[in-house]
Amino acid sequence: MKVGDRVRVKTALNVFHHPEHKGKSFDIAGMEGEIVRVHTEWNGRPISPNYPYEVRFTPKFVTHLGDHEIESIS
Repeated sequence: MKVGDRVRVKTALNVFHHPEHKGKSFDIAGMEGEIVRVHTEWNGRPISPNYPYEVRFTPKFVTHLGDHEIESIS
């Protein structure tokens, strides 16, 4: 997957930082968004993060996800 790809959350996943449900558990399973960044390096050094995909669902809601949590829909 790369920047610009449309993705869908394929597993049950509760987050606590959704702007409309701040501080409460909110399941984002089935939500669709766009990959806006893939984290592969930090300060010029290669890294291997557990959740490398930064996905934007709405202008106010962005989260980091892993391969096992999302599927491509493009």
